[in-house]
Amino acid sequence: MSTNPVLVGEGHRPLRDVVAAELRRLILDGSLPPGERLVEDRLAQQLGVSRNPIREAMRVLEAEGFLDVAARRGAFVAKLSAQQAEDLFQVRLALEPLGARLAASVADPETALITRAWAILDLVRESGPEQDLDVLSTLHTELHSLIFELTRNDYLIALAIPMVKRGQWLLRQSAPLQSPAAWVEHHGLIAAIAAGDPDLAEAAARHHVLSVRNALRPHLEPAEPLQDLA
Repeated sequence: MSTNPVLVGEGHRPLRDVVAAELRRLILDGSLPPGERLVEDRLAQQLGVSRNPIREAMRVLEAEGFLDVAARRGAFVAKLSAQQAEDLFQVRLALEPLGARLAASVADPETALITRAWAILDLVRESGPEQDLDVLSTLHTELHSLIFELTRNDYLIALAIPMVKRGQWLLRQSAPLQSPAAWVEHHGLIAAIAAGDPDLAEAAARHHVLSVRNALRPHLEPAEPLQDLA
């Protein structure tokens, strides 16, 4: 887990955007865990900025759903509820099978993106179950992002990459990424894409999303019943 936030005050982008990106990264990698209260003065000191860009960035993250803000209580890293997870999986079920189908329709099995996808799976297999969760989470996000990049559809990529990152946050909180079984389905998915089989790739992606959704159900709080999407 990252414990040393970078100083962002020396950057050249608008500070609100830079600070928002850094806080988002700290939330996604678990450095700022769900339920943690964000203190403006402390964050300003850590990131090397004044309180104003911290406050503005927190408004951005609140709008994105990463923060819960309550009057007189402050801002807290949001906790994903069962209903929020259900909402995310509804979107995943719409976009990921489509992404896999399009990727299989246009992908060259020798492309650098396919090569990198296989390399990620090799890294996970060789590392075994003791692999650091931060590393596994980053590799998982990269792998799913690669699939959308393979589609060459800029509109889909723009919609899907934020979804993938939000999914990373959920997986870090609840799913057993350190279990080898969690990665088995990715092999079939990448193989179908590399083989240029759109039907198989679409089916593999849908099965994977449903499998992950079902694995997450026991870990979500509160334990609300989720709509059956199968």
